[in-house]
Amino acid sequence: MGDLLVRHRVPLSFFSGKIVAVDAFNTLYQFLSIIRLPDGRPLTGPDGYVTSHLVGLFYRLVNFLELKIKPVFVFDGEPPVFKKKAIEERKRIKVEFEQKYREALKAGDIALAFRRSVMTAKVTPRIVKEAKKLLDLMGVPYIDAPSEAEAQAAWMVKEGVAYSVASQDYDSLLFGAPRLVLNFAVASRKYYPKRGLVEELEPELVNLDEVLKKHRLTLEQLIDIALLVGTDYNKGVKGVGIVKAVKIIKTYGNIEKAYKAYGWKLDPALFEIKKFYLNPPVKKVYDFEWRSVDEKGVVEFLVERGFNKERVEKHLKRLKKGKSLLDFT
Repeated sequence: MGDLLVRHRVPLSFFSGKIVAVDAFNTLYQFLSIIRLPDGRPLTGPDGYVTSHLVGLFYRLVNFLELKIKPVFVFDGEPPVFKKKAIEERKRIKVEFEQKYREALKAGDIALAFRRSVMTAKVTPRIVKEAKKLLDLMGVPYIDAPSEAEAQAAWMVKEGVAYSVASQDYDSLLFGAPRLVLNFAVASRKYYPKRGLVEELEPELVNLDEVLKKHRLTLEQLIDIALLVGTDYNKGVKGVGIVKAVKIIKTYGNIEKAYKAYGWKLDPALFEIKKFYLNPPVKKVYDFEWRSVDEKGVVEFLVERGFNKERVEKHLKRLKKGKSLLDFT
């Protein structure tokens, strides 16, 4: 669906003073995928546990708070039943790449090992717990969504609780998010494991209304297009890419009429998926609290996990001691 988007490059400072609903799992996966040693191993602390997520999260939070951006991290809850196949497929792919990673290491091909390691990233309960602990210490609020984080974040923007969703996943637009920011960082990189390429990225703001007006679509039609191509919840129609899907929906108006016209067998689950996009379960929370950074707590927490004390303190000084997000208006 990315080809349909109208993207506006903006500096991270554009979001100063704004509340941004951050897709937490999506963000953690980014850190766990790219923050690795040259041979593909993730960073670890003295106890041998992974710390790549904490490295990424700490420095990104410092950048946000220094610019007076007000992030709210949104964590996934229980996935819908029709996401089960996608989750199982992701697990299968991770197992496959873990084997390929070991093979590359054994062969001494470090570059190949790194490329394959990127596909093995896992967000474990411990990683989630540590991320939430660091958010608490940094004074940044978070919320556990009842189901999909993108749906919760989209609702927050629709209700005016937040200005934009921040994610690399386009699903928040299908959930009706008026705005989505991609590459939400000062300096961000996207890694393409199959090609071994790293692309330097800048924040890009996408406005849903602008996308719909440009392509003369409704939100329901945009969802239908996504369903034809394939989403986290369905495989899509074989041989139908984004260009063909747009043409089909514009011609027939909706997915049901399109299926009938082409003689395709219509899976009733598609209606459930579409209904989920249009009316997902969310928590109706309107107020969040940002607190002062617990500098001592942050230092102790990170140093225990192998961080350099002086480096942590140096970055915390950027926030100016005693500075609080409560000063925001």
